Amino acid sequence: MLLGRTTNGLYWMNRYIERSENTARLVDAGLRLALTRSADPSEEWASIVASAGASIAFKERHTEFTAENVSDFLLRDTSNPGSVMSVMETARNNGRMVRTALTRETWESLNEAWMSMKRMLAQPIDGRDLPKVLDAIKRETALIRGSFHGTMLRNEIFDFSQIGAFVERADNTARILDVKYYVLLPSVSWVGSTLDNYQWESILRSVSAHRSYRWVYDAEYKPSLIADYLILNGRMPRSLAFCYRNIAESLGFLATEYGIRHPCHDTAEAILGRLRVSSVKEIFDQGLHEFLTDFIGDNNRLGSEIAQNYRFY
Repeated sequence: MLLGRTTNGLYWMNRYIERSENTARLVDAGLRLALTRSADPSEEWASIVASAGASIAFKERHTEFTAENVSDFLLRDTSNPGSVMSVMETARNNGRMVRTALTRETWESLNEAWMSMKRMLAQPIDGRDLPKVLDAIKRETALIRGSFHGTMLRNEIFDFSQIGAFVERADNTARILDVKYYVLLPSVSWVGSTLDNYQWESILRSVSAHRSYRWVYDAEYKPSLIADYLILNGRMPRSLAFCYRNIAESLGFLATEYGIRHPCHDTAEAILGRLRVSSVKEIFDQGLHEFLTDFIGDNNRLGSEIAQNYRFY
């Protein structure tokens, strides 16, 4: 059995790698959504900071929600523990701590990504370069993931890593959806408008689901279909259902490996069960915001249970 310190390092290394990519995707969503406003785009940028759970910390550093302030705070401000630079530093530190549990290729891709981002984010980002910087962050994290999936043995090391990545990804997808539906739309009268549709398209692009949505639904952007895709479609790699299928599977492998089940197994399977029996109509009848808020709370609870059950200390 792995030491709790090692499982903790693997779990959080992968959560932080996933978080750095998700933060870049969130800023990308803000950039696209701000383009829908001919007047003041500050509401979009404020909603992006809110989605990152960083509103209070941001207001301690800045007075205005601008593209420059938000991108600087979320990408390169090391006083913000959730910035890309901060979480990549922490991911690398965790990776170094569990170096002997990683293949050479995985460690080198993580280390090179950290060095690349450190160079890239050393200076304030020119607004014209922001799309290029965001693409580079997503590319570096994809290289780490590719090295990891291509070289790691499918054992408990792999399982704890996968659980960390998918708990983080599920949280991010839920937050991005919630920001769009609950925060961004100016009023109910905008639902179904050109602005509404463009915002939904921007959300799909931010999670790399724009083209695949068309493959599946062959339809215009509809809130119910997009919610169905990002919540319930088990083949979409950033959907809540896909994330929880992988979390439950990895936890199942650990139960078999160690010969013991914990409360976190029941929690994960209960969340997956709700995603499997839900329909998008039921979710909208309940209220999308309420559903997503409950999901984010349950997802956080699962993370805490995993840490407790597998003694991450």
